[in-house]
Amino acid sequence: MNKQESLEKYAKLAIQTGVNLQKDQGIIINAPIEAIEFVRLVAKEAYAVGAKNVHIEWNDGELTYQKMKNASMDVLENFPAWRAQGLEEMAKDGYAVLSVYGEDPDLLSGIDSNRIAAVSKASGVALTEYRNYVMNDKVCWSVIGYPVTPWAEKVFPELKGAEAVDKLWEEIFKTTRVDLDDPVQAWAEHNATLKQAREYLNKKQYKQLIYKADGTDLTIDLPENHIWAGGSTNAESGTEFNPNLPTEEVFTMPHKYGVNGVVSSTKPLSYGGNLIENFTLTFKDGKVVDFTAEKGQDALKNLLDTDEDGARRLGEVALVPHESPISQSGIIFYNTLFDENASCHLALGKAYPTNIKNGSTMSKEEMDEKGVNDSIVHEDFMIGSEKLNIDGVTQDGTKEAIFRDGSWAIDFN
Repeated sequence: MNKQESLEKYAKLAIQTGVNLQKDQGIIINAPIEAIEFVRLVAKEAYAVGAKNVHIEWNDGELTYQKMKNASMDVLENFPAWRAQGLEEMAKDGYAVLSVYGEDPDLLSGIDSNRIAAVSKASGVALTEYRNYVMNDKVCWSVIGYPVTPWAEKVFPELKGAEAVDKLWEEIFKTTRVDLDDPVQAWAEHNATLKQAREYLNKKQYKQLIYKADGTDLTIDLPENHIWAGGSTNAESGTEFNPNLPTEEVFTMPHKYGVNGVVSSTKPLSYGGNLIENFTLTFKDGKVVDFTAEKGQDALKNLLDTDEDGARRLGEVALVPHESPISQSGIIFYNTLFDENASCHLALGKAYPTNIKNGSTMSKEEMDEKGVNDSIVHEDFMIGSEKLNIDGVTQDGTKEAIFRDGSWAIDFN
């Protein structure tokens, strides 16, 4: 199979399995300008299944850098209201959202972290309603990867330019099953496997998870009536879609006030154009009360200080076995979409309301009462390794092994 054929299969997978676009439905595509040829393939596939409109939101790393370096703080602290309103209008009209994600992990490494924090906060506040459509699964949405050159060269430093990009394409095609004869069918089978895991955990309704590994000793309470998800899910309309391609995780929400102990990262976190590496977080009653980082300390502080309280609490807990294909590749992708599917991970910030019974219809007060975290950020970070052990505590206090040495200790069959 040549690269063009693979790209066409990837575009088809994004439309048919990623967002599962329906006839007469619109779609928003967020993408780097480098992906223009691929986005044209995606648009062609979208119109082929009957899309009424394909709206593109372009981004460019170099222009982002120039703005972050030179624009006044007044500009950085304000997100255009007209842009937020336009996205909200399309979401209300049922548009699907596809994010073609590819960025330089070190893009903003020389920029004052306060400037980066200002932009993150401004966009987070302005896009709250739009993002609620996504995080509540009111619309179909999906995230896929695209290898821009700086990212590819970061992953494969021994290669340059087109060689690095082609190598990263190979890995993306493998992890998304595009290298198989029928990726759409392969994903249907993979989703069925993830469904077994989430159904088992949903029946168990563990009240706590206990994590033990080098540098990690953490207890996480789970809220009553929490819901494990993973693989495909259903939008409000009933349409099945895959939020992430690739994905190897099952996940739920922690209780925002019930996290205690210390957790250590096992992979770098790419956040705001900076890498945060070898960091630890100490939690008390759900809140980060202390933190350290060998690299990216200021970026980590700005992430934690994004809003008044929510960014210092957890919104997601996800289980990924060490033998996942992405983990076994041995590659650090410096990209959360891929690295989170190589490792058990947690997320700082907003919880997905769909991870608790009736969460999508709860008021803010009800969510807080149930332990559902709210924030203008949601940032995954990786904590899994071949040394991680996880126990589940049942409602009667019995401890049961969930993970041993980084892998499932449960037979789902």
